[in-house]
Amino acid sequence: MDKIQQFARKYNTQQTTDTQPGWTVKVFQKIKESGKERIAPFEGVVIARKHGNEPGATFTVRHIISGIGVEKIFPIYSPTIEKIEILKKAKVRRAKLYYLREKSRKETRRKLKVI
Repeated sequence: MDKIQQFARKYNTQQTTDTQPGWTVKVFQKIKESGKERIAPFEGVVIARKHGNEPGATFTVRHIISGIGVEKIFPIYSPTIEKIEILKKAKVRRAKLYYLREKSRKETRRKLKVI
């Protein structure tokens, strides 16, 4: 148990941005390609957050590109995440917004109540 606590303590010192389902965020992720490193932004709606604030915690971001839904799962304490920008906050009544997968972009905007 001692090693697990040391591992968890290491991650608790990192600065994180609290994300909640319904918020529109822009995640800046470091990507290595052919020896170069660049930062790729991914903007979308947070549809789920899993495992609270523990070291294995993740959040899922969904964005519709050219009519096709794209989802990415990001570990919260990943060293590849440069920063997380909160663009818009919305109030929703569910913890997991998986029902938005069947909705169009217009219907999705209608479901999210902007704070």
